[in-house]
Amino acid sequence: MEGARRARSGGPGRRSGRAGPAANVTRHGTAVRVHHRQMPNTMDHELLDLGNARQLERFGQVVLDRPCPAAAWHTARDEAAWSSADARFDRDGVGSGAWAAAGGSLPPWPVRLDGLTFEVRLAASGQVGVFPEQVPVWRWLRTWTAGAAGGTGGDTGGGWAVGPGEDTAGGWDAGTAGGPADDTRDTAGPVSATPEILNLFAHTGAASLASAAGGARVVHVDAARPAVAWARRNAVLSGLAEAPIRWIVDDAVAFVRREVRRGRRYAGIVLDPPSYGHGTGSGTWRIEADLAPLLEACAGLLAAGPAFLILTAHTPAFDPDRLGEELGLALGPAAGGGLEVADLGLSTGDGRRVTLGSMARWSR
Repeated sequence: MEGARRARSGGPGRRSGRAGPAANVTRHGTAVRVHHRQMPNTMDHELLDLGNARQLERFGQVVLDRPCPAAAWHTARDEAAWSSADARFDRDGVGSGAWAAAGGSLPPWPVRLDGLTFEVRLAASGQVGVFPEQVPVWRWLRTWTAGAAGGTGGDTGGGWAVGPGEDTAGGWDAGTAGGPADDTRDTAGPVSATPEILNLFAHTGAASLASAAGGARVVHVDAARPAVAWARRNAVLSGLAEAPIRWIVDDAVAFVRREVRRGRRYAGIVLDPPSYGHGTGSGTWRIEADLAPLLEACAGLLAAGPAFLILTAHTPAFDPDRLGEELGLALGPAAGGGLEVADLGLSTGDGRRVTLGSMARWSR
């Protein structure tokens, strides 16, 4: 079966895709390899130094020292900067860890990244709620959705079909997975050409907000209620509290299965799956076993005409080529379009770069 699946990998990637903004491309196998150019740093984030499997970053005025396995081959160059970090995260060797902050604690603070504002906080996982290496993905989403929406760049009301249990003013929280609002949602689809984007494993909402800023309607799905609440706070901070975003607490796989049964269609789908996780019920997610069937189901949700599917991952075994292969297998040759793959990373001011994730993007 694995051999049969691999035989299909030359599908949509046989055509050259359109590169996103601030990128150039070279051919790589059946996909197009995207090289994101270094952009002027107009953000409240900076990668200050790398070394000894750690990264030193500035978020706003706060400097953080965090583990970074990909930086194992780099040598730290600014010892004074490391010693002045406001907080440091260390792992305990058994899968968890803890922050040590100057002054004992560090309350959440806002950080502006590429036109959006995020609440940054020291999470127990060692993360902070935002991934600056994904800025090129956000820029592409905003450009694509603005073009598909007729260049409005921020249509938050026109053509929004309101079904039972929905609220276009404050977003829509489905509450418990499979709750009444979710099951009674209008399935007739949009009443205008405004694109609708599905964001799965949506976390704190960066892709959702970038799409909404471009003028799209967005369905934001994450199994963790605290993450969805965090994303809604980010919408408020970014001036997108009134944007047409449906906030749904649900298991991504279960939600997609129901959307397939309903015959729903989306102009674009974004997925940023974890290596391992828990859904809203008793089920678990394992990217090795569960990604391929989820992508195949997502392929059935794509609208005819212009559409895209973006897959990002921070799992070491899922490099850009593998993500591109997974997309090609799920979509098949009939999808047409173009396939692009890229590393997601950050660079220091002196040009040292660290790869932190991978991306594959199909569009037509």
